[in-house]
Amino acid sequence: MKTFLCLTLLARLSAQMLPQAPPEQVGLSKQRLDLIKPHLEQYVAENRVAGGIALIARRGRVAYYETFGMMDKESRKPMPKDAIFRIYSMTKPIITVAALTLYEEGKFSMLDPVSKYLPEFADMKVAIPASNSVPWHAVPANRPITVLDLMRHTSGMNNQGPKDAKGDSIFQKLDYKSHILADGIKLMASAPLVHQPAVGFDYSPGPDVVGRLIEVWSGMPLDKYLDERVFKPLRMTDTGFWVPEEKWGRLTTLYDRGPNDTIVRATGDPQDGYKKRPIYFSGAGGLASTTPDYLRFAQMLLNCGQLDGVRILSPKTIELMSSDLLGDLPVLGGPMLPGYGFGLTVAVNRGPARTASIGSAGEYYWEGAASSIFFVDPKEQLLTVFMIQKRQGVAISREYKRMVYQSIVD
Repeated sequence: MKTFLCLTLLARLSAQMLPQAPPEQVGLSKQRLDLIKPHLEQYVAENRVAGGIALIARRGRVAYYETFGMMDKESRKPMPKDAIFRIYSMTKPIITVAALTLYEEGKFSMLDPVSKYLPEFADMKVAIPASNSVPWHAVPANRPITVLDLMRHTSGMNNQGPKDAKGDSIFQKLDYKSHILADGIKLMASAPLVHQPAVGFDYSPGPDVVGRLIEVWSGMPLDKYLDERVFKPLRMTDTGFWVPEEKWGRLTTLYDRGPNDTIVRATGDPQDGYKKRPIYFSGAGGLASTTPDYLRFAQMLLNCGQLDGVRILSPKTIELMSSDLLGDLPVLGGPMLPGYGFGLTVAVNRGPARTASIGSAGEYYWEGAASSIFFVDPKEQLLTVFMIQKRQGVAISREYKRMVYQSIVD
């Protein structure tokens, strides 16, 4: 049975940061922590990452907070501790917390059909690919998509989306992200599903739909609701769907994976899109944030829903979010590590015997497309936030995670 455990720049950062402590006071080894930065700087020397920030907190105090490399390799601009990062899928847990504030107010049940609130999701179809004897066709979904399905990625959607009879992406043709959220979600719902609902985990844009549901449940635009119920109460002053012009100097440069795992500067909208207010607020991956901001969010989770006297969620709601709700359902596609289950937009560690890796049963985490990662370990009262900006570079962040755990000595 699961036991749920609850236990200037500097001037600006101090308002956001937790108290700091020498590593030994919180059961971490300084000698072992000191292995982390040189290891990450080796990646910089090898041109495999430009730079980043690593923060580790335990028992409510920050024991490690280091920058490495540069925020912009070409200009050799150093990485500041208040650098702004595109957090991509680390948006998902934030959207989930916002939705759960409305869950606690009785606005919905996890098992409610999504079509109860968004009629466009009634009578969904499932795409059946062509075979040698049967052309491409669609069949009715065997049951409605639920809110739970959206949050645990069992809706039958996936990020690639279905293909039409010619093998072309229907999502790409719909271009739903070029519309406001309400209209974009209607376009998304017009496409057939890839799988029947609840047959397995397949990583999807379901949290985008959750973002639209938040607007329906609250009667507010998604960005305004996040500001009112999450960002302002937690003093997450640099988190949002776009970066104001006065903060552009802190927005890190985005890099793609190039030949031999080296970095290549990204171009176009991925690089500069965050400098303008988006048309479509993506709950699946649209936020930018900083290490201090995400620290406050993660510490709120570790504190069972509250921080600095402000309660966002109840302990029981955090327990629901961080429980394995996937059970025996298979993983059909997506970035899931072996031995992990899945809760509400976070992967949940089923224990070292299942993961064959260092960690704790009940630890939960998620990561972003540009290789940022966070995790919360209630058993060890430990959290980390690791920020870099390299797409297709998650091996680095997962390696970093192991180095965090090896620093625990008490």
